[in-house]
Amino acid sequence: MSANSFDARSTLQVGDESYEIFRLDKVEGSARLPYSLKVLLENLLRTEDGANITADHIRAIGGWDSQAQPSQEIQFTPARVIMQDFTGVPCVVDLATMREAVKELGGDAAQINPLAPAELVIDHSVIADRFGTPESFSQNVELEYGRNKERYQFLRWGQTAFDEFKVVPPGTGIVHQVNIEHLARTVMVRGGQAYPDTLVGTDSHTTMVNGLGVLGWGVGGIEAEAAMLGQPVSMLIPRVVGFKLTGELPAGTTATDLVLTITEMLRKHGVVGKFVEFYGEGVGATSLANRATIGNMSPEFGSTAAIFPIDAETISYLTLTGRTEQQVALVEAYAKEQGLWLDPAAEPDYSEKLELDLSTVVPSIAGPKRPQDRIVLAHAAQQFARDVRNYVTDDEEAGKESFPASDSPATHNGVPTKPTLVTTPEGDTYEIDHGAVTVAAITSCTNTSNPYVMVAAALVAKKAVEKGLTRKPWVKTTLAPGSKVVTDYFDKANLTPYLDKLGFNLVGYGCTTCIGNSGPLPEEVSKAVNEADLAVAAVLSGNRNFEGRINPDVKMNYLASPPLVVAYAIAGSMKVDITKDALGIDTDGKPVYLDDIWPSEAEVNDVVAHAIGQEMFRDSYQDVFAGDTQWQSLPIPTGDTFEWDPQSTYVRKPPYFEGMGMDPEPVTDISGARVLAKLGDSVTTDHISPAGAIKADTPAGQYLTGHGVERRDFNSYGSRRGNHEVMIRGTFANIRLRNQIAPGTEGGFTRDFTRDGGPVAYIYDASRNYIEQGVPLVVLAGKEYGSGSSRDWAAKGTALLGVKAVVAESYERIHRSNLIGMGVLPLQFPEGASAATLGLTGEETFTITGVTELNEGRTPRTVKVSTDTGVEFDAVVRIDTPGEADYYRNGGIMQYVLRSLIRK
Repeated sequence: MSANSFDARSTLQVGDESYEIFRLDKVEGSARLPYSLKVLLENLLRTEDGANITADHIRAIGGWDSQAQPSQEIQFTPARVIMQDFTGVPCVVDLATMREAVKELGGDAAQINPLAPAELVIDHSVIADRFGTPESFSQNVELEYGRNKERYQFLRWGQTAFDEFKVVPPGTGIVHQVNIEHLARTVMVRGGQAYPDTLVGTDSHTTMVNGLGVLGWGVGGIEAEAAMLGQPVSMLIPRVVGFKLTGELPAGTTATDLVLTITEMLRKHGVVGKFVEFYGEGVGATSLANRATIGNMSPEFGSTAAIFPIDAETISYLTLTGRTEQQVALVEAYAKEQGLWLDPAAEPDYSEKLELDLSTVVPSIAGPKRPQDRIVLAHAAQQFARDVRNYVTDDEEAGKESFPASDSPATHNGVPTKPTLVTTPEGDTYEIDHGAVTVAAITSCTNTSNPYVMVAAALVAKKAVEKGLTRKPWVKTTLAPGSKVVTDYFDKANLTPYLDKLGFNLVGYGCTTCIGNSGPLPEEVSKAVNEADLAVAAVLSGNRNFEGRINPDVKMNYLASPPLVVAYAIAGSMKVDITKDALGIDTDGKPVYLDDIWPSEAEVNDVVAHAIGQEMFRDSYQDVFAGDTQWQSLPIPTGDTFEWDPQSTYVRKPPYFEGMGMDPEPVTDISGARVLAKLGDSVTTDHISPAGAIKADTPAGQYLTGHGVERRDFNSYGSRRGNHEVMIRGTFANIRLRNQIAPGTEGGFTRDFTRDGGPVAYIYDASRNYIEQGVPLVVLAGKEYGSGSSRDWAAKGTALLGVKAVVAESYERIHRSNLIGMGVLPLQFPEGASAATLGLTGEETFTITGVTELNEGRTPRTVKVSTDTGVEFDAVVRIDTPGEADYYRNGGIMQYVLRSLIRK
């Protein structure tokens, strides 16, 4: 019950239903607030308890100073939690382990139970092994169940053992698309109350739901577990960046072009740790699908959230996607009553402002390794010619052919070349070279939720097939929609045959290529690429293109809209300037250009209007949690606690609570520490905790082999996230990681200073030696450390390797928080300083003092870092809130929650 200090409790009548609400206009200053802060204000009004959430906290939001730096801590209580299976499985593993720990400490196992709705969508496990045939989907699903039976049995147990926990089975869709199409409420109803739908999710792209006016963002699995167990999310009232939209998108551009433009602008402006909120007359001209696409990319430009207020477009989308009449009516009535309805002319109080005229957006792609590196499509071939030089060997670069200046820069002029012959199993031959597009994937929540770009892709395929064009034989083409609705409207519009003809057959409903589950390239292509060391490319309609993420054979990755994915599959090379060069030859022998097969806006809109209807969404989601017979027939254990299988290589009981007592041990300084890794800028969670294939000769591969697992059954790191033994061995094991203390290596290598001379060793093997000798470890890093997906294992693996502190130039928000959640101290170099400017090589021994001030209930602003070589500096302590300090004192967030629950 709320303390209701502001007399905000009231009633809202909608039709025949009456709801309790907490009125925002009862708080002075609320009218001028940005939409997102109004949502936070309501959250505090409703959950005010006089202790963790007080009247002063509420006044702090009402009196928010838009220009001040964040300093006021608040406790945000999300309405629900959403998970995907890569991050959700370890969440449920941790909850199952916590149940046992509670019993061991004398508590009741039933205390470990979600207190708010928690929904998990299995979307990360399907791998695009089979492609290009009508049987691809069924074959990939069969392989998925075969590989993941243990995980799925575990999740089915969780669905029966935990209250308020539901699972969307495999083969249904991508979590964020399922969220906006079905799970999101926009306005929640619970216990007779109506209030804004808010959430945290175990995937950074949770922000896709911001397009529906729902405030939510990605957190680590450990934070999500705490939220499920009733712990509020500790945060500072953020700065809010107002992003004004004007005008309309020009013909020939897509939502992908828009979002890549916004990503570039906001990454350049700097929005890490801030909310971004869209306003202005251009919002009304932005479809809900486009809003969701923009919200989805929030992690790529670094903001916590990227939200759109509720308006008539929101209502139309909720109606289209099959929400009940009462729910739709409630959303509109509540938003208007609470001042949450968009006023296009309004200009709320924002901390900073940017503006974009939508009419200035041009076709674009992004790559070859970061989402924010936008390339104007007309310049893509020339940019490739420059970028490919970073991916070829020095001798090849020095010996590359010289071509006449009159040659097109898209083909030969100055571009390294290494034509390589490929022989197919049927005996046919063709040549591939640097820049060959070997993966063309329509995939990921970002774009497959957007019917306009999906229909555009299918129309490009139709026009191409009608002209006799085909994909190049070396291109692996895949279609992985985010929900079954997509294939329904393709079928209704009779567009599926054209996609199939080009090889874009359905491979699964899941993330696939975007999260590294692209599956192997055809054997003959893989062999040619590796033997010639070719720098080949992937083009995908995803949101992530980090190094080593998409496919181990592919060095360069480009994000593009679905219709451009189809075009590049036909062109077959990044050297082709698809804005000017012919994509192929038609049946009459005439060249075919992109303009010849690009659909008009009217054509796309006509298909969308006639092929997509409310009944599709209702049919697809009417029994979404039930699953097919394969899911329902999985045998599952029963009981409050899980029956761990000691032979399992998928699900194992982790060691987080071993030896834990009711009272935490005092925090200690760190002395005699060695450097496990010295890393550069933009090291992502993909570098720290890869989700791709497991190589046989790595510690993780050796572990699986030692447990009798055949190479063909290794599956991926992501699918084995419920086994800490695999994940520890995969931490810092990305094939593109460059550890500066092991120069000349690429991958999971370091130097082991427990041995004479500090020889190069696997990071995992070295960490075991350090742990055996009682030597703590640190990681040194550059700017934007931990950017990318909100992978809890990037922090869990770091902690289990024995790392006690990370010293970086700057952090991505979620990873910094996750490190604290696992008891790892995040420190920051002084402003303007770095490992390089301080002369640190990574061979030093480190001592960190001043940490023990935390035992006095205070968080030190800085701590002293010194080395045996005489280097000293004051590192900034990045424990940013009192709540985070409590987590760190307890050795981690899970230990804190567990102790709190038992003391209740």
